[in-house]
Amino acid sequence: MDGAGGPGEGPAQEALQSLSRRLQVQEKEMELVKAALAEALRLLRLQAPPTSLQDTGTPGPTRDRYACCQTFFLPLAGASPRGIGLMHWLPSSPAAPPGLPPARSPSSVSRGTQTETEVETESSPGPPGLINGPAAPHGGGEEPGGTQSEGGGSSSSGTGSPGPPGLLRLVQPPQRTDTPRRNSSSSSSPSERPRQKLSRKAASSANLLLRSGSTESRGGKDPLSSPGGPGSRRGNYNLEGISVKMFLRGRPITMYIPSGIRSLEELPSGPPPETLSLDWVYGYRGRDSRSNLFVLRSGEVVYFIACVVVLYRPGGGPGGPGGGGQRHYRGHTDCVRCLAVHPDGVRVASGQTAGVDKDGKPLQPVVHVWDSETLLKLQEIGLGAFERGVGALAFSVADLGAFLCVVDDSNEHMLSVWDCSRGTKLAEIKSTNDSVLAVGFNPRDSSCIVTSGKSHVHFWNWSGGAGVPGNGTLTRKQGVFGKYKKPKFIPCFVLLPDGDILTGDSEGNILTWGRSLSDSRTPGRGGAKETYGIVAQAHAHEGSIFALCLRRDGTVLSGGGRDRRLVQWGPGLVALQEAEIPEHFGAVRAIAEGLGSELLVGTTKNALLRGDLDQGFSPVIQGHTDELWGLCTHPFQNRFLTCGHDRQLCLWDGEGHALAWSIDLKETGLCADFHPSGAVVAVGLNTGRWLVLDTETREIVSDITDGNEQLSVVRYSPDGLYLAIGSHDNMIYIYSVSSDGAKSSRFGRCVGHSSFITHLDWSKDGNFIMSNSGDYEILYWDVAGGCKLLRNRYESRDREWATYTCVLGFHVYGVWPDGSDGTDINSLCRSHNERVVAVADDFCKVHLFQYPCARAKAPSLVYGGHGSHVTSVRFTHDDSHLVSLGGKDASIFQWRVLGPGGAGPAPATPSRTPSLSPASSLDV
Repeated sequence: MDGAGGPGEGPAQEALQSLSRRLQVQEKEMELVKAALAEALRLLRLQAPPTSLQDTGTPGPTRDRYACCQTFFLPLAGASPRGIGLMHWLPSSPAAPPGLPPARSPSSVSRGTQTETEVETESSPGPPGLINGPAAPHGGGEEPGGTQSEGGGSSSSGTGSPGPPGLLRLVQPPQRTDTPRRNSSSSSSPSERPRQKLSRKAASSANLLLRSGSTESRGGKDPLSSPGGPGSRRGNYNLEGISVKMFLRGRPITMYIPSGIRSLEELPSGPPPETLSLDWVYGYRGRDSRSNLFVLRSGEVVYFIACVVVLYRPGGGPGGPGGGGQRHYRGHTDCVRCLAVHPDGVRVASGQTAGVDKDGKPLQPVVHVWDSETLLKLQEIGLGAFERGVGALAFSVADLGAFLCVVDDSNEHMLSVWDCSRGTKLAEIKSTNDSVLAVGFNPRDSSCIVTSGKSHVHFWNWSGGAGVPGNGTLTRKQGVFGKYKKPKFIPCFVLLPDGDILTGDSEGNILTWGRSLSDSRTPGRGGAKETYGIVAQAHAHEGSIFALCLRRDGTVLSGGGRDRRLVQWGPGLVALQEAEIPEHFGAVRAIAEGLGSELLVGTTKNALLRGDLDQGFSPVIQGHTDELWGLCTHPFQNRFLTCGHDRQLCLWDGEGHALAWSIDLKETGLCADFHPSGAVVAVGLNTGRWLVLDTETREIVSDITDGNEQLSVVRYSPDGLYLAIGSHDNMIYIYSVSSDGAKSSRFGRCVGHSSFITHLDWSKDGNFIMSNSGDYEILYWDVAGGCKLLRNRYESRDREWATYTCVLGFHVYGVWPDGSDGTDINSLCRSHNERVVAVADDFCKVHLFQYPCARAKAPSLVYGGHGSHVTSVRFTHDDSHLVSLGGKDASIFQWRVLGPGGAGPAPATPSRTPSLSPASSLDV
């Protein structure tokens, strides 16, 4: 073969171009074949025993793969034998023999000028559902320029141990002294260079089945091009057992095993010894619910948020504002919508909405009757009888709470009466197609039930049918407005001791209802009959009245929506006293009478206030009002910061269980991170802006915009010298930061992801970044070296990370459930002591795994309570607590970490299944 220019150079160039076009077509075909074979292999591994697919005792399968690889050269047989020889062996001088290379042993296949070494795995089968081994480079003397495709295929040079000791065994072929070696580009002739490049492309196509095919490879990037320059040496090695592969949406994700792990079997298995105990719940659901605030006989305030019913002790127990504490009923499987307290002041009924489980199957709404002293569930009422959810509840009063009235959220708003002790339904009727917002028994006569809602007040007469289930009857009488304007909504009412009823409506009026005999001339059967009409009307508030409360002294309290006033009314609806709720707490949603003259007020901005009409009100519970996403914990204090779609940035005191401060961001906050000094915090917004705020003065010290897409993650380096900002424009922006964190200047950009950035972490030395993206890429970046993409991911297998929040990586791949679609896990956080991993999933659960979690389908401890997708989890600086955020339920849960890695003692025998223990320990 001529290596210099001459008369035959033109035809040779045309032949090379023709062969290049053929190779391009065949490479596309190989990609399709590779994907089909990978999917078939995955299905076979799922259906057949692992030993049937992994015969690690003999090198037979390896030889079979090489033979298969050879068959892919056959479509190129139309080319000259000399062209085929280029794929196997690339001569570097005109003296090289033409044609096919001499036959080799199956354990040694020549690729260009580099001999490929066969690897035999010892008997160490990988975990089920995983595939061992894409091609990987040697770890020893290769140059930084060795390249790596995102699917795990590699090309690098060097010699030495190909993998962890004790796991792999290399079969070295006989040394060939006459094998030509590829020279640097400076020693190659101009006509030889395109042939070398073409040869490398042909070898890449032939090796498709040897290397782990990847759909992560980004278009326009040659996976075999070396940033180290044409003179760097490369070799392809099929090192089985040094990597694992998982699939998300059918896409392979390759992760390399650190060199210190000799076998996956030596990794920890089973759930972690640490456990979680719900310590505090921040927030209160006042934005969109009613019947949500009561005071028990013990003095505890009972309310709900998400799937948890909270019992708050204003004056007892350690911690909390004013020395308060919390207990929690966690027996519900979906969001709680309403409450009712039994006349004995101990038993509580709580109704939940319908939902779906992680498989999309509907969960039925139900009512729980439980003991507030023991937190034990006493009765489950109406499972399978309600639709959509439970909208309103009420215990009977005259017969000491023997009956429970329930209104569901179906189209007909079914009204039903239940025997509390037996859990049986006594009567049921369709109430109305309009919304029903409140229900209650007449305190003097349990056969009279009142409902109110959209443009109606209904009076029901109930006959029990001698206590026989289903034999009771309900008859309705509609309230007559007469000359008074019918309001659009009647959200609340109270029943007075004299039998009259007061209703609050959307016009700001309080109407007094009483019984009267209709005129005998009124058309209808039976002549004169009893009706309910308006006796008196008083204009009480500007805007709607959301709450009415009958006090022990016989006076009535009303809470306004628009005017935020709290008014006390005496006999004849004479105003006696009033107070105004501060604007930033919102309107009055619910009122409850505490001990003495103390009042509890729930607001529409999810705050719970405590005080009286004379001294005013102060918050004891506060929360966000919309979906939450941003969360970060203080580097050395038990504090954490949250932000979300309500545009509020809130700093919380984890020890005092109180809001330290909050500011209005004016835009949606999606992510945040503290500077290691704790003096400033960076907050990423949904417009591409990010702010740096002083945590003491709350002043904005920096305001910068990068692009116009939302920011998903901000993260300071461990030494505080850099700030990384991950954007939905597929870039990571790097800023150098001053020592106090107040000043930032652009250092560079990490460009290479093909989808939006989701998570990132810094290495412990602060020089490197690991990042994940929306299309399940795992990339590594050399920030100190100029924000360069490290194409050889194998070299990063032993790098230590200051934090671990990336959801994709070898150390955490076991957290992914079987059959996941790639969006099931929203957030992940490794504890600072590197013992456990907390995971926030899309199914309202918080999981606790051992770390590292590198075994497929790893077991975990599962904790419920959130009523929406859990968006973020973070450990506090000393790992004593874990903080989790609910998405649309706007809840913040603070969990205490118990056991070897936490602050408290571990239970003697932690249970992973529900039992007859208190409901607060369910789901553990």
